[in-house]
Amino acid sequence: MNTLKTTVLLAALTGLLIAVGAFFGGTKGMTFMFVVSIIMNFASYWFSDKIVLSMYGANEVTPQDAPDLIRMVSGLAQKAKLPMPKVYIINTDVPNAFATGRDPEHAAVAVTTGIMRALNYQELEGVVAHELAHIKNRDTLISTIVATLAGVITMIANIAQWTAFLGFGRDNDEEGNGLGGIVEFIFLVVLAPLAATLIQLGISRSREYLADETGGTVSGNPLALASALQKIEYYAHHQVMPEATPATSHLFIVNPFSGAGSAIVSLFSTHPATADRVARLEEQAKRMR
Repeated sequence: MNTLKTTVLLAALTGLLIAVGAFFGGTKGMTFMFVVSIIMNFASYWFSDKIVLSMYGANEVTPQDAPDLIRMVSGLAQKAKLPMPKVYIINTDVPNAFATGRDPEHAAVAVTTGIMRALNYQELEGVVAHELAHIKNRDTLISTIVATLAGVITMIANIAQWTAFLGFGRDNDEEGNGLGGIVEFIFLVVLAPLAATLIQLGISRSREYLADETGGTVSGNPLALASALQKIEYYAHHQVMPEATPATSHLFIVNPFSGAGSAIVSLFSTHPATADRVARLEEQAKRMR
């Protein structure tokens, strides 16, 4: 299923870039953007993890830099029967974490300095186990590609707004001006951000539930993960991570914009409600007794 999702999303990126090329440059623009899309597809598969880590200024750490964290990740990776992933730390006070990488052999786990201070050892262990579960369940490739594609779509929408404001766009001699041009402009400026949100929802909320369950099994302590989720949710409601972007919000264990929305925002949330996740983890803990 994840392979199919990846293929569909890459095809969507190709189609979107070609449409943008047609809007700004007609037939020549279409041809140019087709070539660009091939390059983007290749880069999304091989380098999207590095792009996302770079976006958040994540620094790779060694056993000398963070011995307790490395020891924790190593122990949980062995329990999950996974290769040891690279470990990164993001310097921000807001507690959160995510995993990335195209496969278990090229995976990374990133945690913030804030989460290392806010959680106790067992809670942090639960969070790391959750992220390793995403690696084990092979969610990380599709998650990272979604982040890249959503970012591209948002960027295109912004470009369309500025070019319209400055009076650029398709040549007047090109067919498709008038009503057709207005429709295309509305698509780029109004619908593109919505498309970015829908692409993020290409990550099913059920994957978060599964990662919680797998993480609870790997750590052996679902209640610690439940407690960690509640703490992270609390911080998300009181402080938005400055570095976070809507295009990458689905990567994190808890949506960093949890406290910034209404019922409509919750409807389009990339994560299940934390209360529902906690209830499932509590049921899992009862079964494990």
